[in-house]
Amino acid sequence: MDVLLHFGRTDQPDLGVTEIATALGLTKAAVHRILTALRSRELITVDPVTRRYALGHAAVALGRAYLARTDVRAMAAPELKRLSERTHETATLSMRRGDTRLYVDQVVSDQELRLEVSLGIPFPLNAGASSKAFLAFLPDFEVDAYIARHPLEAVTDKTIVDPARLRKDLAAIRKRGYATSLGERQAGAASVAAPIFDHDGRVVAVIGLAGPALRFRPDTEETVTGLLAAAARISAQLGHRPG
Repeated sequence: MDVLLHFGRTDQPDLGVTEIATALGLTKAAVHRILTALRSRELITVDPVTRRYALGHAAVALGRAYLARTDVRAMAAPELKRLSERTHETATLSMRRGDTRLYVDQVVSDQELRLEVSLGIPFPLNAGASSKAFLAFLPDFEVDAYIARHPLEAVTDKTIVDPARLRKDLAAIRKRGYATSLGERQAGAASVAAPIFDHDGRVVAVIGLAGPALRFRPDTEETVTGLLAAAARISAQLGHRPG
């Protein structure tokens, strides 16, 4: 199993017997026997010319089976609860649907003055922290295509509608790893959001915190650190490896 898992953890497309033996502290004879067993079940394949080994289609089938039953909402639920309890603000989970973003879950603040979001309502990708967290981690050509398809309309008087300003904001979000908003989607609301990545490095969901702008400061170190840690834990469950 260590040999098989090593193929999933390396950045190289294929491996030689000596490389595997060195990395795992095994003899080359032992590695060769293990690879022969894995090949017999098509978990590993070998190039007959280079004699280098790679994951086989049976291993890919295992990964697909895991992803098919992966429920990001269930994975995120404990993190939403933890974030809300620590900050006393509303924790949210968003998913992307085409050119829109919608809330799919939330844990509402326990304070009397609080923010509660509407689940299942589509919002544009340029309005608010959770929306921008999706848009910021798309390739530049996809951002350009989105802007070409959708003239940037104001949801509030704070929504970014200038393409150049939006691109500058998205670049800053990519650099720091999270997005913030002060009234860009909902007047009087403040929010911070971070992306959740899958095993291919794609953003599959966004986790966020939101509260009244009179009280909630979305960019404090404590808030951001806790949010990024929660996003990283969920991403790790999806097979994401930072860097």
